[in-house]
Amino acid sequence: MQLYTRTGDKGETSLIGGRVRKDDARVEAYGTIDELNSFVGLAAAEAVKHEQLRDLAGRLIDIQQELFDCGSDLAYAQEGAPLKMDGEPAVRLEQWMDGYVAESPEITKFILPGGSSASSALHVCRTVCRRAERRVVTLAGEHAINEAVLVYLNRLSDFLFAAARYANAKLGVPDTEYVRSANVFRKGKGKGKGNSEGTTKGKTGGARKGKTEGETE
Repeated sequence: MQLYTRTGDKGETSLIGGRVRKDDARVEAYGTIDELNSFVGLAAAEAVKHEQLRDLAGRLIDIQQELFDCGSDLAYAQEGAPLKMDGEPAVRLEQWMDGYVAESPEITKFILPGGSSASSALHVCRTVCRRAERRVVTLAGEHAINEAVLVYLNRLSDFLFAAARYANAKLGVPDTEYVRSANVFRKGKGKGKGNSEGTTKGKTGGARKGKTEGETE
């Protein structure tokens, strides 16, 4: 199989609907999702090394399949193209997330991304996911998109935070608090990630967090 075509040597690529520059918002969006998918694969390869995280590794593979669906939906430049993503995967992420939150210690302060190698890989995925979401928001400001993709990415970053904390908990590695953090998480109700970005909405260990990164919720 020949991998090169030379047709993109002048900085353009082909989409269904025509050729565009390689820095086009659509290419940036699905390209960043491809980057995220690669990091999720790395996280799965790390998780599968641990018996306690085999379930998580399998779910990460499922997420890789769904990220391909997201990229496929964004790559179509024509309106009315067949779509692959719907709302069900985001709902499933919420269910998985709730289970991981229940098995992780509560937190009251911001935490540093890290701990175990598995958790660190998941935190990298989380931050790349946020960037992918921002790229899709940019694309959505210029063209109609499948909104299920945006919902999925927003939920996925929450899931990846919960999964990172779950990985540390299962491997017996404590989260490291940000030493100058105030008590920013409120116990009890709430849906939030409670991560080092800091937001006010979302669920993580029954805590809330304050928003610092200008992200959608």
